[in-house]
Amino acid sequence: MEAILDTCTLIWLCCEPKNLSLKATETIDSVENSLSVSHVSIWEMALKQRSGKMVFPKPLRRWIFEQRAIWRFEWIPISLDHILRTTELPDHHNDPFDRLLIAQALKENIPIITPDVYIRQYPVETIW
Repeated sequence: MEAILDTCTLIWLCCEPKNLSLKATETIDSVENSLSVSHVSIWEMALKQRSGKMVFPKPLRRWIFEQRAIWRFEWIPISLDHILRTTELPDHHNDPFDRLLIAQALKENIPIITPDVYIRQYPVETIW
């Protein structure tokens, strides 16, 4: 199974794994599963780092590629279809990063590993 890591899930996995649920940890650790990270999560982290809301132990570019080598996740690029799909979603959640992540999960038919209760209001499979 392929699964998308939500931004907070990615950060917790790499920096504070004790914050992950048992089910999330089991899904991530299973050799049968493949993990993906959306470019939208990298964009979100970059903006939060630039604004001072988030600090990484190394420059983000270096840190994210080191984490990718450790966890072997694939990238999910942002496509025009993904962007347009956000306009078709109900307004349960106004966070543009989460809306784009939801659109990607729906379009690609991939569950999201997330603790976010707002994401669970959409018809997308979540794991937590």
